[in-house]
Amino acid sequence: MQVRQTAIEGLIELIPRIFEDERGHFFESYNKPLFVSLGLPMDFVQDNQSFSIKGVLRGLHMQHEPFAQGKLVRVLTGQVLDIAVDLRPDSPTFGQYESFLLDARLANMAYIPEGFAHGFVALEDSIFSYKCTNVYNKASESGIRWNDPDLNINWGVTDPIVSEKDQELKFFRDLYPQAVV
Repeated sequence: MQVRQTAIEGLIELIPRIFEDERGHFFESYNKPLFVSLGLPMDFVQDNQSFSIKGVLRGLHMQHEPFAQGKLVRVLTGQVLDIAVDLRPDSPTFGQYESFLLDARLANMAYIPEGFAHGFVALEDSIFSYKCTNVYNKASESGIRWNDPDLNINWGVTDPIVSEKDQELKFFRDLYPQAVV
């Protein structure tokens, strides 16, 4: 498995080696010794899956302590632009984001540590899968508006389909006023 480190500490992309023949393909999506060597958590306690039609944008979602979640994300079918925003106040990359083009044909994955807001836009009809290091807790959920002007995220789409709930999320400066100059 190939590992791509990003400019944001702890945020990585994993690209498995795919073995293909006339019958189809095979790849390894989890390898405990490799994950341990990368310092990734081994205790995933909840799996989630969603289906989104092309143009749906979900996020930016997060959970606060004590229910913060690390996530191992990938698409089972389709293609999404995945976004992770560093919200760790002591991080040198606080308020910065990284994007991943997750593609079912590549079977690539991203690991997003605790302390990040996360979202994605479906570039094709897509089934999105994520393993979480903590369980969902409604009282701990929060998020940042997808079109936040301070984050200035390039989602690569115009007029995405966004839920009413996500349209009402707060702006980065409302949650972290100390960070905005």
